Amino acid sequence: MRLGALAACLPGLLLLAGCAGPLPEQAPTAEADTLIHDGLLFDGGAGEGRIADIAIRGDRILEVGPGLRKRYRAAREIDAAGLVVSPGFIDPHTHPDTYLRSPDPAMRRLLPWLHQGVSTIFIGIDGGGTPDIAAERATLEAAGTGTNVAAHVGLGPVRRRVLGDDARAPDAAELARMRGLVANAMCEGAFGLSTGLFYTPQSFASTDEVVALAREAAIRGGVYDTHQRDESSYSLGLMGSIEEVLEIGRRAGLPVHIGHIKALGADVHGSAGAVIARIERAQAEGQRVTADQYPWLASSTGLGAALLPDWAMDGGRPALFERLDDPATAARIRDGIRDNLQRRGGADAILMTGTGWPWSARTLQRFADEAGLDPVEAALRIIREGGTGRIGSAQRIASFNMHRDDVELFMRQPWVLTASDGGDGHPRQHATFPEKYARFVAAEGVIDMAAFIHRSSGLTATTFGIRDRGFLRAGQFADVLVFDPAAYAPRADYVRPAVLSEGVVHLFVNGVPMIDGGLAAHALPGRVLQHRPPPGTCP
Repeated sequence: MRLGALAACLPGLLLLAGCAGPLPEQAPTAEADTLIHDGLLFDGGAGEGRIADIAIRGDRILEVGPGLRKRYRAAREIDAAGLVVSPGFIDPHTHPDTYLRSPDPAMRRLLPWLHQGVSTIFIGIDGGGTPDIAAERATLEAAGTGTNVAAHVGLGPVRRRVLGDDARAPDAAELARMRGLVANAMCEGAFGLSTGLFYTPQSFASTDEVVALAREAAIRGGVYDTHQRDESSYSLGLMGSIEEVLEIGRRAGLPVHIGHIKALGADVHGSAGAVIARIERAQAEGQRVTADQYPWLASSTGLGAALLPDWAMDGGRPALFERLDDPATAARIRDGIRDNLQRRGGADAILMTGTGWPWSARTLQRFADEAGLDPVEAALRIIREGGTGRIGSAQRIASFNMHRDDVELFMRQPWVLTASDGGDGHPRQHATFPEKYARFVAAEGVIDMAAFIHRSSGLTATTFGIRDRGFLRAGQFADVLVFDPAAYAPRADYVRPAVLSEGVVHLFVNGVPMIDGGLAAHALPGRVLQHRPPPGTCP
């Protein structure tokens, strides 16, 4: 046999003169558990999407790029043609206690977030985070979660542990104890200090007090995350409150992040432009300022938090009820409720969202009419009968108090992230990310796909210093989302707030498929993430 003919008959030999036809392609040699191929991939950065593949092995991404099927042999291949592939979304502001603290492992999968494509959530926001971060982590790790969880330490528990519910300033020794609680929490892995200065007893804290505590987070590389003191015209006013946020960050020396940024109530509608201009001036001066936002026109809080004057809560609920028993003081409280009802747009603009109560699924005005009460008296009845605190579940409300133009203007800013603020009774718990996509990206084009994904993943990871997540890159943890751009949409609304969203085809959390073909798996692969303070800042 001639040498050329022999070469033609032996695949894998060099092509020699006289050999007819191309050689067969070489078989893939690299090993992967999962190969997602031919999807429109957005890597979590600000750039546009591209057709590319992802190889996953264990809990990590091996490689991202075109043509990986030629190089990887995978136990499973997912054809993502026509689908969008992105990092799993990171929700920086959640209230998931019903799910996260449940004894039922099926609840701890956190399905409302998984079906939105969320692979990581933040807890301890609005100043509610325990300072016992190590104990919190141990509890969550022992129970297991469906998503990753990151935590802040909160001003509320820190202040209450030292000062109770009293409206007073700490003395030097008390402030030192509070600073120690924050410092220890940061060393145990908290990502930052969170405050909810709108809520008692946190609202009793002065700017100087918050600065002192924020410095402890700053020393240890954390952020200042805040539900600012006033989103409306309750106390400082919206612009005065923005100034306080910036002052705290500037004096304490750390990045500031404004939770659920908004202009709440008719008194401040149209203020988004002024807020944006002030923040951008601070950014131009070198300050790191970001915010997050949910794409809804109704906020959610407790009826007491929305309507009661702060001074009435000095000392907690027992003190409130004593004041209501005094006719002169009760008259002042009623006047304060009446003023705050006006700020909120009236009793018709407040929907009671707690379940199992006579006022459930009714506006405050409708419940007042049914009960034969003035709206102020109806509110006081709910506050008396509706459980502890100012934001207890029986008192939960959806408050229709935002203007569409403000919401859209904030959304367009490149430093505004997506967040659900998701708690029971409001559709944002089940539907925030799909609502933002379906309405403001796909239908109306307020922002584009790249901006939506970047501000729901990579930018969030960068803002809070989450390592090895938020991007589709080799070596990152395999938190990977595959969704159908034609079907990704909310199904929850204000009447049915607890309906799971649709359109997530696959979601991997640490390499484990938690949504597979649109169905949720019975697994708990989430991890409790830890902030790592700079060397030498912790014992």
